[in-house]
Amino acid sequence: MAKNDSKSLVEESNYIWKGKPKVFKRNIDKSNPYTVVDLFCGAGGASYGFQSAGFNVVLGIDHLIPAMKTFQQNHKNACTILGDIKDITPEIIDDLLGDIQVKVLIGGVPCQGFSLNNRKRREDDPRNQLFYEFVRFIKILKPEMIMLENVSGMKAMKNGEVVETIKAEIIAAGKEIGKEYNVDYKMLNAADYGVPQLRNRLIFLGGSSDFNITFPKPKFSPENYRTVRDAIGDMPSLKPKENNRKYGKEPFTEYQKLMRKESRVLLNNQAPNHPKATVERIKNTLPGEPMYPRYKQRIRLCWDNPSPTQVCGGIRPQFQFGHPEDNRGLTIRERARIQSFPDTFKFTGGMVQERVQTGNAVPPLLAQAIAENLYEELSKLN
Repeated sequence: MAKNDSKSLVEESNYIWKGKPKVFKRNIDKSNPYTVVDLFCGAGGASYGFQSAGFNVVLGIDHLIPAMKTFQQNHKNACTILGDIKDITPEIIDDLLGDIQVKVLIGGVPCQGFSLNNRKRREDDPRNQLFYEFVRFIKILKPEMIMLENVSGMKAMKNGEVVETIKAEIIAAGKEIGKEYNVDYKMLNAADYGVPQLRNRLIFLGGSSDFNITFPKPKFSPENYRTVRDAIGDMPSLKPKENNRKYGKEPFTEYQKLMRKESRVLLNNQAPNHPKATVERIKNTLPGEPMYPRYKQRIRLCWDNPSPTQVCGGIRPQFQFGHPEDNRGLTIRERARIQSFPDTFKFTGGMVQERVQTGNAVPPLLAQAIAENLYEELSKLN
């Protein structure tokens, strides 16, 4: 493959399921009618946020094997489908969900094709067309509301034409199934909702004309954003390759108390095993500064600032952030804290694939803020 060939195909992960869609059926809780289906669910950050807001997640769909195992581990009452979304037919969905009426369809469409961090970013990246599958599922499920999430770079593609096309396609899909959807989009910063990370995401919200669809009001501002210290300051000091399941100290921030609720041990808390040269590089980098001149997003974190945007880093990601004090990269649990996953949320698949999962995830606290608004609107009519 030519190194600089803009037409080169996107390199695929070996962890993508290539067979027929694999269905995992579970006993769905039918007592909660506020049902959600999550497309491109990944590890389940968006689902966890909606669940925390009172919703009933009934189905998650993804094609990455390790991410699906993580989703299943943490959403034990949800059915799942492992496979290429283009291969999932209405018949498969009908057999799985039966007479369940889906209230909300959510999805974090794979974002690498739109990402400004992608040095091979192209308008014709095939991943950029997956929003059409989201639109197809609107027609299948006929939800009352929708939430679609993507990276901020989507807004810049084709001078804004992409976002307007998505909005128009959702409205057209609604008309086709007899629903007059109101659709709007807005850039939201996860830090405004209590996530200790500067993470801008483009959010589309839509709903039937009966609903007043609004974006959540910020709960934090730059003056009081949660910081890296707020996020991981209570966790134990580690050397490279060291694993410690015990908390370093008592929680000293509200965020730490929130993350530690009902947790007794630190899961996924092994430090990366770095070569000596990498340890020296981290050691010689000041907090807040890049560790590598060519990769400005790979910095050593600063205790007193929010984390920059955490990314998945491709299909074989190296560590992205250096610890503010220890001479090492972050553990998966520290990455999860920065994304607002609680300590009870267990990741599976090994460190590299767990980096992919944490980097791709919708921060649960951001999803929860959005979901609370949607839940309030739904409850007015029920």
